[in-house]
Amino acid sequence: MAHTFWLASEAELAEMRRFNKKLAWLPRFKIRNRVTPRLIQALLRVSQAVKKAPVAETTLAGTVPVRILRPSGKPKGVVLDIHGGGWVIGNAQMDDDLNLGMVNACDVAVVSVDYRLAVDTPVEGLMEDCLTAARWLLSAEAFAGLPVIIVGESAGGHLAAATLLALKQSPELLKRVSGAVLYYGVYDLTGTPSVRTAGPDTLLLDGPGMVDALRLLTPGLSDDERRQAPLSPLYGDLDGLPPALMFVGELDPLKDDTLLMAERWPGAQVYRVPEAAHGFIHFPVGMATRVLAYSRGWITEQVCR
Repeated sequence: MAHTFWLASEAELAEMRRFNKKLAWLPRFKIRNRVTPRLIQALLRVSQAVKKAPVAETTLAGTVPVRILRPSGKPKGVVLDIHGGGWVIGNAQMDDDLNLGMVNACDVAVVSVDYRLAVDTPVEGLMEDCLTAARWLLSAEAFAGLPVIIVGESAGGHLAAATLLALKQSPELLKRVSGAVLYYGVYDLTGTPSVRTAGPDTLLLDGPGMVDALRLLTPGLSDDERRQAPLSPLYGDLDGLPPALMFVGELDPLKDDTLLMAERWPGAQVYRVPEAAHGFIHFPVGMATRVLAYSRGWITEQVCR
């Protein structure tokens, strides 16, 4: 699969560079212990408590909580959203802005998974939660007949890919999935070359500490065991998976994860976004706005086929 460079104007590139200078002053996200993620998670919940949230429905997808946003009319499809946060922070509510954008632009319902976090649960438990939620959605009468798109960002990209691989054991459910949108996911838990060579000048993420962070996430496993799919989706059998749209920033230590995954994923469409760091779809810049608009257009095409 050829890698396509996202076309950006000089004004957009200059805007992203200015924003990157601000990012350079911020501390890098690190997974070194279990205490810091708990503190960040507590602060996240406080900020969410004071922010006005859109009207949402919460329910159990089997045993897993999910948060559902619906369009005003009948949905044309449904998106299963799997949030990021390095497996150790985040919740379904934190994707409200992104998900509401999909609801309004694509006339879809969005089901966001409130999976357990790796501060208390092995990463395999998070994968189990996402698979449980996917099976529930794909079997639910409320969404019967609707095309399904799976969307994942960062750690959520990892969990989305792992979920799709696990669904190969249920072909009747997998065929309901019309596509996947994956933003800068983690697909090799031993660290791809760009992770292993990440320098101290990485933005947002602690590049040099990422290999150790992945080991902390999977205690007691050898690198050979970490490379087993679906734990490391890069090494799974990707034949038969639905079409995928992938994005990764040129400045992201996880760049090789997306590029290598796209090479093995039949029908994948991948864009390398210039001057973009990890997490760029959340940045207040024009390039992020255009990427999200393109993603929503792609989702609309998939659900309307």
